Amino acid sequence: MTHHLLENLTVRGAAQTLLLLLAVWLSWINIVWITNYFDLRARPVTLTLIGLMLVSLIVSSSLPEAFDGRGATAAAAFVILLAGPAALALVAVGRDHALGVVFERVMVWCAMAGLLGIPGALVEGDGRIIIWAAGALLVYVAMWLGFPLPRIGHSHTTDYTINGEHMAERCLLFVTIALGESIIITGTNFGELPTSTERSTALVMAFAGSAAIWWIYFDRGAEAGREVISAAIDPGRLGLIAYTYCHVPIVAGIIVAAAGDEIAIAHPGQEVSTGEAALILGGPALYLVGHSLFKLALWWHLSPSRLAGILALGALVPLAVVAPALMLITAATAVLLGVVIWDLLIERRLVAAGEPVAAELEV
Repeated sequence: MTHHLLENLTVRGAAQTLLLLLAVWLSWINIVWITNYFDLRARPVTLTLIGLMLVSLIVSSSLPEAFDGRGATAAAAFVILLAGPAALALVAVGRDHALGVVFERVMVWCAMAGLLGIPGALVEGDGRIIIWAAGALLVYVAMWLGFPLPRIGHSHTTDYTINGEHMAERCLLFVTIALGESIIITGTNFGELPTSTERSTALVMAFAGSAAIWWIYFDRGAEAGREVISAAIDPGRLGLIAYTYCHVPIVAGIIVAAAGDEIAIAHPGQEVSTGEAALILGGPALYLVGHSLFKLALWWHLSPSRLAGILALGALVPLAVVAPALMLITAATAVLLGVVIWDLLIERRLVAAGEPVAAELEV
């Protein structure tokens, strides 16, 4: 997705990348929700997951050309990843089971979205983007509304008797994968270019930014979030809002930030275009927005450090007009590190005062 965004640094390219992210995330989180109700050690579940791995491999190989020659392959694979798990789960539990109607709703809506995905692959250009966007929007809106259907109504979050720890762990793993991929991109890009002092400095800034992104998510928030959803009276609500929806901008921010890192490493001494500046500053900002919403969904309070970071990145926009890429990524990284330092200072103050650290930090 990062490479697709860099190779198509236009509004159209950004829309395409967003659609790919929404589809991949929806496939992942759909399987997370469905497997939450089953014993992953059971042989049928294991075999099903192996089959879904194969379909995921097909999706992965099709993504680079999803808007070119492999659109039909990608669309068909996504339909299987969306509707397939719910259909198999419905067969496994039966319609008379309490979860049967939940799986039936999911299966029907995902199948309807798939009916848009296949025709979308048969048209070219903006038509494909519009049809696929309609299919993605259909599923995300239906999911928010509880997959409503005539006669059988819609699901309530209390119907989603999920294991909160499972949900939190799987989303944590996705963020880990995204961060790992961003570091691989950074290292690969640096290794393919001639070495210089500016380029080496840009590499250090890119790594420091990735480390700050990792720290912001994993230092306390990830574990504290897992504890909150595990102990929640209605874990389905938190699973839907905090993990299914709020993680989309978190992952998007990581993807965009990785693209910005690649720009800075490739051309550290050059002034940036509007699109390139949007990557360098927008990636961290998007990530902080997502993490702020994540914390808001769990603790009902906006994080002052994240809000300050978002405002600081916005204040750097005028700098993008005159500053080279290296200066811009240094400033963006400084903002992310500032968020980390802010949290550490609060933690130090709480420890010195003998107050509980985890809960107060998350508030």
